[in-house]
Amino acid sequence: MLLSFLTNPFQHSLLCFGTMVRVCADGGANRLYHGMPHLFTNQHSELIQTRFVPDAIKGDMDSIQTEVLDFYRNLGTKIIDESHDQDTTDLHKCITYILELTPDVDKSKLCILVVGALGGRFDHEIGNINVLCSFSGTRIILLSDDCLIHLLPKNHHHKIFIQSSVEGPHCGLIPIGMPCGSSTTTGLQWDLDNTEMKFGGLVSTSNIVKGDIVTVQSDSDLLWTISFKKL
Repeated sequence: MLLSFLTNPFQHSLLCFGTMVRVCADGGANRLYHGMPHLFTNQHSELIQTRFVPDAIKGDMDSIQTEVLDFYRNLGTKIIDESHDQDTTDLHKCITYILELTPDVDKSKLCILVVGALGGRFDHEIGNINVLCSFSGTRIILLSDDCLIHLLPKNHHHKIFIQSSVEGPHCGLIPIGMPCGSSTTTGLQWDLDNTEMKFGGLVSTSNIVKGDIVTVQSDSDLLWTISFKKL
C-alpha cells in the first residue's frame, strides 16, 4: 500500500503529486516499483521509478523484495523495520508514523489516502477497515480501482461533497462495530429517515447519489463507500 498525506485529496493526483508525505507499507513498495512504469509506457522504466520515490517504507519487512528495498534505500528512502511488532498491521504502523511525523498539524484537517488498500485478501481488507476505526479522529480514505471507503464517526453531521466527474453514482452506508439505531441522510435516491441498520437486517448498499452533496447523521459509526467511474 502507498499512503499519501495531504490536506485536500481532490486537488491533487491520488498517487503522489502534491502530497506532503508518501509512505509505502512493506510490500506496497513492490507494487510502486513494478507498477508505475506501466502507467507511463512512453518513458524509460527507471526514469519513472526514480521519479516516484516514497519518503519512507515501514512494516515488518516480510514482503518487500530485496531488489526493491535496495533501490529505494539508495535513493534516500527511510527504511523502518518493525518486525518485532506483530500485533499491528503494516497500515497501522504507517498511519502511526505519519501522525508522529506531523505533530503540529491539526489532525482534524489531515487526510491520508491509502492506495491499494482494497481488492486483495479479505482478512487484509478487514484489517484495513479496522485501522479506520482505530484512528477515527483522522480522515483516512481507502482506495481501490473501483471505489473508496472512509469512516463517518458517530454523532456528527457529515456533509459529503460528491466529485461527480470521477465518482458515483453507486454508494453505500454500512454500520461498523455495532448496530446503528438511527441514521438520517439527504441527497440519496433512497434516503434514510431515523433508520435502524445492522447486519442480519437492513444495510444501505447499492444506493445512488442524486446530487453534489450528501448529508449523513447517525448514532453509530458508519462506513461510507462510493464507486469510481471508469475512465
